[in-house]
Amino acid sequence: MTFSQRFHEIRTGFERPFWVANVSELFERLSYYAAFASLPRYLHESLNFGVERASSLAGLFGGLVWFLAVFGGALADRMGFRRALSLAYMVLTVSYFLLGSIGSPWLAPVRGAMPLVVLVTLILMLPALGISLVKPCVVGTTARASKENVRSIGYSIYYTLVNIGGAAGPFLAGWVHQHLSVEKVFYMAALCVFAMFVSVLLFFKEPRRSGEAKTESLGQVARNFLTVTSNWRFMLFLMIFSGYYIAFWQEFIILPLYIHDYVNAKSNTEALLSWDSLTVIALQMVVSILTQKMPAFRAITLGTLISGLAWILLIVHPSVIMAVATLIVVAIGEITQQPRYYEYISRLAPSGQQGTYMGFAFLPIGIGSLAGGWFGGLLVHHFGEVLHQPGLIWWAVSGVGVGTAGLLVIYDRLVRQPLRGTEARGTTA
Repeated sequence: MTFSQRFHEIRTGFERPFWVANVSELFERLSYYAAFASLPRYLHESLNFGVERASSLAGLFGGLVWFLAVFGGALADRMGFRRALSLAYMVLTVSYFLLGSIGSPWLAPVRGAMPLVVLVTLILMLPALGISLVKPCVVGTTARASKENVRSIGYSIYYTLVNIGGAAGPFLAGWVHQHLSVEKVFYMAALCVFAMFVSVLLFFKEPRRSGEAKTESLGQVARNFLTVTSNWRFMLFLMIFSGYYIAFWQEFIILPLYIHDYVNAKSNTEALLSWDSLTVIALQMVVSILTQKMPAFRAITLGTLISGLAWILLIVHPSVIMAVATLIVVAIGEITQQPRYYEYISRLAPSGQQGTYMGFAFLPIGIGSLAGGWFGGLLVHHFGEVLHQPGLIWWAVSGVGVGTAGLLVIYDRLVRQPLRGTEARGTTA
């Protein structure tokens, strides 16, 4: 196939909802990662939480987002993607505004009525309600609004746009934090998602292929949910893969605290986190081409191993430069496995159940963040504040990543079986 033929396939292979949903996802990710990049230090330095509490709360913020996506996917199937997306972006607008307003005078009566940790916890839970609807809608739209011959490219485009937002978010957060205030980071996030609320209302049309089944009732939604949870092999795979994200999320949960407290207190820790997404933007298509013939499960395992080994670089030489190198290698592992992971799960979904299945695809991310917040805070407290050997933190993080790759190999050999005719495309479950 010539380049012009391939370009024509890509140009004609995606309907308008694909582009509207994925561009909106770019700005949603910009908002999310701007907030996440500033959150641990905001909690620790501005709201005066201890490092363990700040890490756990940051993990809660990330974890609930992805855990609730399991249920958000089922709800999106029922509501329709257009209504679900517009509702989600309005919820996010209010959520980020409240998050930046925790210390504001107008919230003083609320702060006085309950412990601060309770108020912060409740506010941190709100963004999850919105994002849990956005993610299944966008990946479900990518599945529905992409022709079969370009669907894998569609997920690479999706993941590239996600990482453009992921790179821009921390970079803008760092600038706003340094030149204005950390609270303004959350107001910027609120403004971005409000713009996406307007865009969805104006430009997004519900994608649905001819002949596709529609979820007709809440009872059908429940049956779809139970069908997925009863597949024990699939659920075991999701549980094992959660280990990847326990290690991965430490770049947002404890790496900023580690760099600020033990390496260089003057470093721009928010902007530093942009290197992961910048690497994805630069290398996503290259890695996708290099690994396109690799079976999906092998790509997932290889990516997990690469990301797990990356943290050893911080042990070799703890510095800002080596932190950048670590994030680059983590990102290479990430782009080796992630688009294939989404493609694989999307192909498992029966007609009318894309939202439900893609919701479950985010379960490991949520488990990894919830467990990772507790795990990361424990590591920083024990090895940093008690033993004063902060370098040992990264041995533990790397051990989780490499151990997860080992469990995936065992799963592959002893448990995994082909699902729904995907072997022909090299994407067995």
